[in-house]
Amino acid sequence: MKIKTILVSQPAPTDEKSPYHELAKKYALKIDFRPFIKVEAVPAQDFRQERINILDHTAIVLTSRNAVDHFFRMCKELRLTVPETMKYFCVSESVAYYVQKYIVYRKRKVFIGKQTFGDLMDVIKKHKEEKFLVPGSDIQKGEIPTLLDKANVTYTNAVFYRTVASDLSDIKDLKYDMLVFFSPGGIESLKKNFPKFKQNGVFIAAFGPTTAKAVRDGGLRLDLEAPLPEAPSMTGAMELFIKREAKKK
Repeated sequence: MKIKTILVSQPAPTDEKSPYHELAKKYALKIDFRPFIKVEAVPAQDFRQERINILDHTAIVLTSRNAVDHFFRMCKELRLTVPETMKYFCVSESVAYYVQKYIVYRKRKVFIGKQTFGDLMDVIKKHKEEKFLVPGSDIQKGEIPTLLDKANVTYTNAVFYRTVASDLSDIKDLKYDMLVFFSPGGIESLKKNFPKFKQNGVFIAAFGPTTAKAVRDGGLRLDLEAPLPEAPSMTGAMELFIKREAKKK
């Protein structure tokens, strides 16, 4: 088999039944995990300079757990009391469930998309009278402002946290058969931490079109772009790729 060692640029899964563990066991792989990027909070002092008043808005658009954590962190640092009338538009059920860490779910109005931002837009369009705040990172998916603009809703984009490269100086080299990435930030981190990296025979896998584009724009060869029609998860796509490579002579 050509692929024996894999580095996944994310934290190690805590679930013993993780598909990564199953994959490693099934194909006798060595899979290491290391986050290539980390999130840094934007201090309240810096946020104030943007002159964005959170309480001028009537609804919050939450696209990730990071967005949830940093929205409520910022409110706390600014000593703001979020009104009971505030509405929350969450991109998925898992994000909506996570909001319960900060609010009493029954007393607030929480709206949920199926999974993608496009799905959530169907819900947002029914509430055009709201003034939306979109807390996020300095690296935002292009479709978010595009879809909001197209729907003609009133919204404010606000940077509550930044995505920066992790310090990977303890990794001497990248002697792996495959590297797996999930965001453009991961590719930037690769370039920053390993400026002399030569891909040669190393396979690179990317999840999502923006990550795939970052691989190509970075002058690297993209070997696997997930999701695939027959494999919606990264691990599923990896398994198909590993099996295909194993058949080659």
